[in-house]
Amino acid sequence: MKVLVIGDVVGRTGREVVSKVLHRIRQEKEIDFVIANSENAAGGFGLTPKIANQLFDLEIDLLTTGNHIWNRKEIYNIIDEEERILRPLNYPPGVPGRGSVIVEVKDGTLLGVINLAGRVFVQELDCPFRAVKQELKKIKKKTRNILVDIHGEATSEKVALGWFLDGEVSAVIGTHTHVQTSDERILPEGTAYITDVGMTGPRNSVIGIKKDIIIKRFLTQIPIRLDVAKDKGQFQGVVVEIDTTTGCAKGVERIKLDLE
Repeated sequence: MKVLVIGDVVGRTGREVVSKVLHRIRQEKEIDFVIANSENAAGGFGLTPKIANQLFDLEIDLLTTGNHIWNRKEIYNIIDEEERILRPLNYPPGVPGRGSVIVEVKDGTLLGVINLAGRVFVQELDCPFRAVKQELKKIKKKTRNILVDIHGEATSEKVALGWFLDGEVSAVIGTHTHVQTSDERILPEGTAYITDVGMTGPRNSVIGIKKDIIIKRFLTQIPIRLDVAKDKGQFQGVVVEIDTTTGCAKGVERIKLDLE
């Protein structure tokens, strides 16, 4: 089974990039399932039902999110019913939506997907390490093929989670920083890992936002409205190949495309 995970889709540019390249990548890489982190898809902050449907129409099968999931109030209208949208598992009990799902990929093959949020430099949530261990007890009763999206700021937290889950899941994929790392590997017990899969959105920007705005904010320390850059796009992601008989990763390939 080949699973493509697309780095954080940022704004209109990110969505346009997906529309231009995803179908070709699915065909060339023989992708069976596509996951995209979508928490920045609506104007750079949050996700709306309309934009979620646009992404599904572009051949994305499942949307993960992160700390910006609640920025658009419209998401409350669908997040309980729409199983193709995940929010971080380690939000406190009673929060709308779900943090994991088991999907049927092909020929009855099942894939479990878990969405986590890191706590370092982000926000106070329940422990992602303990939360994922509890969730794995349920998911492993149905499938060994499990992918984790850890949406976190600190590289140390994400690396630690990778080692914590080595041999327990098929892949641990980091999101959130919008900067693709070059540390993709298969850990000793068979778990594919990358600290951050990167960003799909405007290339000449500061993690998706207009450069001059961010520079002014650093210079003045005054809060300024953050607008998504409108520039040439980039596509970043990672392909994980899973041995469905063992749940271990057979391969992990980083993708980075700059559009002109």
